[in-house]
Amino acid sequence: AQKLQPFSFADRVNFSGAVAGVVPPQGTTGVEMVANEMEGELAMAGIKEGAKWTPVDFRNPCISIDFGTTLDGRITSPVDPKSTNPFAKTIGNFCGLAGAIPDAIVKGTGLVNEKNGTALDIFGEKSRLSAAIGSRKSSDVVNSYVDRCHDLISVELVPKERKRYGMVPVYAEVAMESGVALIGVDAGTNGTNLAKLGEIGKEIITKYSLPVLNEVIDHVCSRMALRMIDVVHELGMIYPETSIGFTGRAAISGKKPEYILQGIIDRKLFQNPVDHVVFVDDGLARGAALMGRCMNSLGKPDKPIGGMRGGKCIMSRRIAIGR
Repeated sequence: AQKLQPFSFADRVNFSGAVAGVVPPQGTTGVEMVANEMEGELAMAGIKEGAKWTPVDFRNPCISIDFGTTLDGRITSPVDPKSTNPFAKTIGNFCGLAGAIPDAIVKGTGLVNEKNGTALDIFGEKSRLSAAIGSRKSSDVVNSYVDRCHDLISVELVPKERKRYGMVPVYAEVAMESGVALIGVDAGTNGTNLAKLGEIGKEIITKYSLPVLNEVIDHVCSRMALRMIDVVHELGMIYPETSIGFTGRAAISGKKPEYILQGIIDRKLFQNPVDHVVFVDDGLARGAALMGRCMNSLGKPDKPIGGMRGGKCIMSRRIAIGR
């Protein structure tokens, strides 16, 4: 601990609960709005840390999406550079199903364990099999299956009466009262359509081939991500300075990053979309490490993680409000 003391600002700032320059949402009753909110906080912090290895300035405002088996993530607000409060607010959370959806599709094929098999068991992280798809006919086949899958998948603002969404416990009413957008992904109601997705997977592997199944899964996952971005855009939560980050196997494996990036480019949300989108591996683990740094005020003023995109380090403002 003594070795770290010269690098810590703990004697000059108070830890306010903010991680990576963002304060967590506070419900009207003080309860959490979504069960995995903390996981979303760590994923956001991890994407911010991972983005430091790229040219993308992934600071506030930002959208962080973790596509693990379950979905989590955050939407953060812009920060007024003249405000005494240097922290961004959490204005949105993600919850529901993510990697569980492609897992359900492959479980129906019989190629993986029916209880705990995953898409990665077949394809791995590279998904090289998808190179076999190229003809117009094959593309039409893939698109028709992707459409059928998405007819069974809902991506929406979580209705306020729901207590669970995509199997994740939520307090949607509290979120609405607090001005936090709770965006969920589900297959039916709490996964009731997962078996139907498995039937589609069985049909694909029976009629066609593994590369077709692989391509369908990559497109299903990328379209889920893009539908979430569309919901955020409809809510007016994408700003000119917003950066969008993804982590988790259902967003960064195979050709999914390529398809997601192309979808964001097609939506014309930014002048130069490549400068606003980043894909990071191990977001949760990176975030846990970064949270330890934040709790001990081990910041890097020359390479800040908190604050606004393109702005200065917020350490001086944090010291000022702590006095």
